[in-house]
Amino acid sequence: MPASNIDFTTVTHVIHFSLIPNSDGSLNSSANSLSVAFSSDLITRAHAAGQKALICIGGASTESGFQSAASAANRANFVANLVNFMTARGYDGIDVDWEALPVSDFNLFTNLVVDLRGALDKLSPHKLLTVAAGAYPVYGDPPNSSSAMYASLQSQFDQINIMTYDLSGPYDGWITWFNSPIYDGGTRFVSSGGLVPSIDGAVNNFLANGVAAAKLGIGVPFYGYIWSGGSGGTVPSGGVTRPRQSWTTAPSFTSVNYNTIVSSYFQSNSYFWDTNGQAAYLSITNGGNKFISYDDPYACQAKVSYARNRGLGGVMVWELALDYFPARPAGLRSPLLQSLKQSLATPGVTAVVHQGTNIMLSFPSSPLALYRVQWTSNLNTGTWNTLTNNVAGNGQVLQIIDTNSFTRPGRYYRVRTPP
Repeated sequence: MPASNIDFTTVTHVIHFSLIPNSDGSLNSSANSLSVAFSSDLITRAHAAGQKALICIGGASTESGFQSAASAANRANFVANLVNFMTARGYDGIDVDWEALPVSDFNLFTNLVVDLRGALDKLSPHKLLTVAAGAYPVYGDPPNSSSAMYASLQSQFDQINIMTYDLSGPYDGWITWFNSPIYDGGTRFVSSGGLVPSIDGAVNNFLANGVAAAKLGIGVPFYGYIWSGGSGGTVPSGGVTRPRQSWTTAPSFTSVNYNTIVSSYFQSNSYFWDTNGQAAYLSITNGGNKFISYDDPYACQAKVSYARNRGLGGVMVWELALDYFPARPAGLRSPLLQSLKQSLATPGVTAVVHQGTNIMLSFPSSPLALYRVQWTSNLNTGTWNTLTNNVAGNGQVLQIIDTNSFTRPGRYYRVRTPP
């Protein structure tokens, strides 16, 4: 997906994926086609829109490269190579994506981050250092290990973006579950009794261990997973069809882009919204059973609302190309990104009309959002009174009535979202 297709009016930062660490601390820029021309195009367009462009180092299955590159023998060279690449290309910062990151790597990771932050601090203007953080610790590590480690390093980072996706799979003792649900809905594993993973569970863990809410971003996946097959347990004949199904023979599990889900699998009569988990899914029972967990526009908007409700710094997308429909008319090619834009714009313009002695306010809302309507009779005092609080959004236009207000001194209104 070329940079010319990115809507820079929606995104604030674009992370260019990615450099790969070599064992000696050098950088592999060819594996993901990070040519000088591609870098220049992205950075030029981002800066023209007043936004930032960062270079990523790492990605899935890069742990061994990081381990050697960040060793005492190679770390200085590794940091110098990263900073020189960023500076030479004109990026605004570096994003670290060390995957997987078990407890055994924490010392290496910490030393790399501290040295990298120190090198970036010598540059002007300020260069960003961000991190893609796992939502939960590596399997087998203590439950608070990674969030506590990030808390100790948070002063080094401008953003800690939690990869709140890939939260399920056909693993031993599991059930069919969502890729990126906001809540666990009280759902527990039959095998252990523990709560299933969720965005809220991950965020609560980071906050409880001391990470500042404003540092955190939650991940929004522009892809989903197709579950099919499986047998035994609560799986119907023909394979899995819904969340929360257990098995004795595991189903298959395949990643699929949002644009492919819409083009090849979506059927309106197969679409469901899980209120407890706050997640979308398809339950396909014709032409072969399938359970497809994915984020649709409604889910994207709910995640913006969740981030606002919790006072988080923002949301992070993986990845922009996956919801892109090149054959569609301009403005309709990136529906998930546009849904985020729409949600960020709410409550937007408020309509105010008289109804007898009452005044009715109308404003667009987002799902899962909470709104506070306030009024004042004097804009110069800075004092606002609450008309109503915690009004729940539903993705539709909301209407609030201020009774008998037309008989009182003139009023000004505003609609606010948390925090």
